[in-house]
Amino acid sequence: MLAATNLRIVKDAPSELETLFRAHNGRIFRTAQRITGSAADAEDVLQTVFLRLARGHENYDLTKNAEAYLSRAAINASLDLMRSRSRARSVALDDVDSVVLKSHFRNPESQQADRELQKLIREAVARLGKTAAEMFVLRYFEGHDNQEIARLCDTSPMVVGVVLHRARARLRKEISRYLKS
Repeated sequence: MLAATNLRIVKDAPSELETLFRAHNGRIFRTAQRITGSAADAEDVLQTVFLRLARGHENYDLTKNAEAYLSRAAINASLDLMRSRSRARSVALDDVDSVVLKSHFRNPESQQADRELQKLIREAVARLGKTAAEMFVLRYFEGHDNQEIARLCDTSPMVVGVVLHRARARLRKEISRYLKS
């Protein structure tokens, strides 16, 4: 178990950083891949999260809840990447995920519609506010319930429920505009 440290101390202790990496890299990668839809982008996010730790850009006591901190760091880095991509108008090369792979026997038009809808959802989530986007990702991409999200975000389950309700309403509105056109 890590001794009471903050990120600046972890910076000076590569063995602690390596321990953190080994314990959490798989989950961070999967989280990032679900959000970005790209293995290459997920690798970039993983690298970004641990570079920030190594450089000590933020003070945070990892002994309190390293899982919560690293999950939120992965979500935020992924959303930052998605936001920068939408500003740069670039598209991920790996913009295919398990839903499309499962439907590979469907016709090409349906497959394209699935990819477009997935991209639209990712972009809409990236436009949500920081807290709403984090909670939405934890709930719908990571599968956490409201109690777990409340624990990870240090808030109450009721707040989580309200934030998720508003986020779903906003996404529903954005997606309905797409479906009408």
